[in-house]
Formats: sequence, structure tokens, C-alpha cells
Amino acid sequence: MTAHSLAFGRILRFGLLSLGALIFLAPYIFMISTAGKAQSEIFSSSLSLIPEQWSFAENFTKALSRVSMPTLLMNGVIVCALIFIVQVVVAIPCAYAMAKLKFRAARSMMVLVMLGLLVPIHATALPLYVAFDRLSVLNSYTALVAPFSISVFAIFLFLQFFRAIPDDLIHAARLDGMSEPGIVARVIVPNAWPAITAFAIFSVVAHWNDLFWPLVVVSNQDFATPPLGLLYFRAAEAGDDYGALMAATLIITLPLVAAFLIAQKRFVEGITMTGLKG
Repeated sequence: MTAHSLAFGRILRFGLLSLGALIFLAPYIFMISTAGKAQSEIFSSSLSLIPEQWSFAENFTKALSRVSMPTLLMNGVIVCALIFIVQVVVAIPCAYAMAKLKFRAARSMMVLVMLGLLVPIHATALPLYVAFDRLSVLNSYTALVAPFSISVFAIFLFLQFFRAIPDDLIHAARLDGMSEPGIVARVIVPNAWPAITAFAIFSVVAHWNDLFWPLVVVSNQDFATPPLGLLYFRAAEAGDDYGALMAATLIITLPLVAAFLIAQKRFVEGITMTGLKG
């Protein structure tokens, strides 16, 4: 293969990747553009990404004043953090047991995990709502967190990652006198950070953007999550002020973008299941 064909292949790959990136970034670029436009300019006949009259300050002021944006963001952080911590605490021992311990029910548990991946939250929403109503825990963090405390996806992801960890490392820890909980805490978890980071991205993005469940169990704005807050924001408008709405959406999505950019290296490591590193 000549150097010319290699260079052409690189240019072609770069062009295809750039085109794909542009397609995926187009909605975000349009959202930033709309957040900087006045209401009259958004629906003008000329479609331009650059605003003729910059209205970022006005739109962001509306976004921060119409609803309690700090409360929405804080609720989002609290709910996502609680869900993620509980999911990891539950999933890691379960995945370790199925990956490294020998017992008869391991295969049956694996089947149950796979079946659990097929059950959506919508299928269990009604009985959960009735149960929480009878327990008087609606409009609380408990109602927002409890249904997601066990993640079969986390168990499946960690299971695949733990299988790549050499058994010799586990046997050596046992010879040193470590108990199984000690092995999980001192051997498995330190080597599982790529998988934990990868799952963190999936978990936080899913629950930060979730509108369905908060809409079911929350009617008090003090416990509203960011997507539910956007719904309240639209309801508070006299009309459809899309500039302010896009500004509010931008504020809510920026933490996710920043988190992914910070954690992208470990995210890729976790997804590719590289296992232990020398």
C-alpha cells in the first residue's frame, strides 16, 4: 500500500468523522444560536446562526429568574449522585460474585440480569406510584431515587469488566488472608475505575435527562429535577419564549457536557474493557 493511498484513507476517515460530529453537534449549535436571539428574530424568514442583535444577557436573565435554576441543578446533582452511589454499592459485589465465585445459581442469576435489562421503568411505574403514595413518600428524594437503586445494566457492565481481571490476582489476595469484602474493596474497586467512570456517564446522563419518573412522583417544585423544571419554565411563560427556553436548556445541559469532557478518557477505557494495566 503506497503512502498516497494511506494519506487518502486518513483524509477520508477524518472527513467522515468530521461530518458525523457536525451532524451530532448541529442541534447543540442551533440551541446556542437561538439562546442569543430575540424572539422576533427566531421566527424571521432568514435562517442565520449568528444573531443580528445579541440577546444572550436578556435570555439568560429570564432563564435564571422565571424558575429557581440553582434549586433545579442542586436537585439534579443530589438525585443523580444518590442513584449512582447506591447503584455502584449494590452492583459491584453482585458482579464480583457472578464473575469470580463459583456457585450453582450463577448461571440463573445471569439469566435474571439479562431479563432485567428488558424491563422498562414504564412497566412498573403504576405499582411503584401506588406503593409510594401509600408510604407517603411522594414529592421526596426517596421517590426519585428508590426505583433506580438496583441497576441490572451496572451489574452486567461490571460483570464483563471483572471477567478480564486475572484470577491469579484474586488467589494471591486470598493467600494474603484477605476476606471477600476486603478483596472487593482493596483489589477489585481500585482496578475497576474505568468501568465505574463509564457507568457513571450512562447513569448520570440517563437520570439527569429523565422526565417521565419525576413527572409521575413530583408535584412540588422544591423537588423538581432539571427536565421537570424546564416544563415548569414553559408553563410560567406568557407565550413561547424560545430564546429564554434555549438559554435554560443550555444551562441544564452544560454540566453533562463538562462531565463527559472531563471523564472521556476513562469512559473509553471502561467501554473497551481493557482490564488491568501494567
